[in-house]
This record gives sequence, structure tokens and C-alpha cells, in this order.
Amino acid sequence: MNNSLGVCSVVAAILFGVSFAFANPSMLPNHAGYPMDKAVDPVHGQSLANDPGQRNAVGDQALHKAAVTDVDHVKQSLSINRQDERILEKPGAGMLPKVEGPVIKIEPPVKEATEVIPEPK
Repeated sequence: MNNSLGVCSVVAAILFGVSFAFANPSMLPNHAGYPMDKAVDPVHGQSLANDPGQRNAVGDQALHKAAVTDVDHVKQSLSINRQDERILEKPGAGMLPKVEGPVIKIEPPVKEATEVIPEPK
């Protein structure tokens, strides 16, 4: 049991390491936001960028492409509340808004309270 577990873990580790060697660099995103341009490693001469021919995006172009990247993901879409269509003015916290149509008054649930006189001891 221990031998088969050890063999399986060694094979899994080798396959995991080999998967990095066969990674597909063409699956990396290609957009104008990589600032590396044609930078190379001074020791080995390898390219330091994922896409070596790509220019650095600067100014409005970079901001525009960054803003458009996830528009659908971050856009807020709230459901329509039909009651909000009547609101003309919102005066602030603690006050009811002014609405178009019938004015609904909310009366307090208790108008009077009965007074209890304590008995003397």
C-alpha cells in the first residue's frame, strides 16, 4: 500500500512539473498593457515579456482599454421599483418624500395611553 501510494505521488509530481513545460504561451492575453516591450535578460538573452513585440500603452489609449475590459462584469443593473416613479422630491432622512398622487399619512398606532396610578404602600 505504501509503495503504490509513493509511486502514485512521484508520478503525479512529475506530471505536474511537466505540465509547466508544455504550457501554451499563445493562451496568454494579448493587449496593449504590457510595458516590457523588447526587454531581454542580460545574462541569458531571453525575452522578459510574454509578447516581446508589443508596445507599451500610454495615456488615453491605456485608460480606455483598461476601462472597457470588464464593463459587463462591473456594470450595476438594479431592478425597477414602480413605487419610485411617483417620487417628486426626497427631503432627507427621517422625512417622507413628496410624491405625485394621493398623499398617504401614517398615523401613530397609539393616540392615547391609559394612566396607571400606583397604589400607596
